[in-house]
Amino acid sequence: MKIGIALSGGGIRGIAHAGVLQALLENNINIDVIGGTSSGSMVASLYAMGYEPSYIYKLFKKHAKEIAGLSSIPILSGIGYFMNIKKNKIKGLKTGNEIEEVFNKLASEKNIYNVTDIKMPIVVPTVDIKESKEYVFTNYIPHNDNKYISDIQIGKMIRASSSFPAVFSPCNISKHAFLDGGALDNIPVVEVRKQGADKVIAVKFTEDKIDSKSDIMDIVMKTIDIMGSKIAEESLKNSDIILNIKTNKTRLLEMDKLEECYKYGYSCAMERMQEIKNMIKNNKS
Repeated sequence: MKIGIALSGGGIRGIAHAGVLQALLENNINIDVIGGTSSGSMVASLYAMGYEPSYIYKLFKKHAKEIAGLSSIPILSGIGYFMNIKKNKIKGLKTGNEIEEVFNKLASEKNIYNVTDIKMPIVVPTVDIKESKEYVFTNYIPHNDNKYISDIQIGKMIRASSSFPAVFSPCNISKHAFLDGGALDNIPVVEVRKQGADKVIAVKFTEDKIDSKSDIMDIVMKTIDIMGSKIAEESLKNSDIILNIKTNKTRLLEMDKLEECYKYGYSCAMERMQEIKNMIKNNKS
């Protein structure tokens, strides 16, 4: 039996996925297929390349500046200047070059350069803003469909899936202009199952409540979560277990919450561990 896991996007909260993977590792649960969108693609790719979950957390801390690119302060101050459509060009606040460079470097340390160099089946959704169409980067194309792309470097793949609208510029590759995959497939359960997974664990983030103390960034995160949940409804129906991680109002790029988010993911998985083990046991019997 093959176990798959689909990791959602969610800004810096994505490090919680490493906490989930660490809990599974400690309980001898092997992941055979992995998929991730946006920040989920970062964790998924590092894990598929052979990095231990606890070390992935350390890498996020070490490369926090390059991964996040900016804090929430300039997002607020620049809210009226997110998009520049002059001469048919869309520009965000950051290019995403730093993300690409960091992950290419981390991949090269494992002698991996292209997604096809990864042995574990992996899927990473993105969206072409020009075509309003989903594409999927993968090392194993499940069937003949032009939405699948396998000729891509690791850093470019992650950058394409993580180019959050209005924060990062689109990632231009050939004729494509890729933005955050969460726009159409925030939790790639279906694509993970297409890779041969018999059971799929979906990992997402619980929506935070809005109250009198909430500010503009809380509202932004709430809006993102609502959209992501709505888009993911059909995908989640194809999962066997859904882990909903509470992250206590962690904002999109709130880097000082890294450790907390990692622990949130670990605790969430541990609380559901017996259910996960039963799922595996029942499928074998």
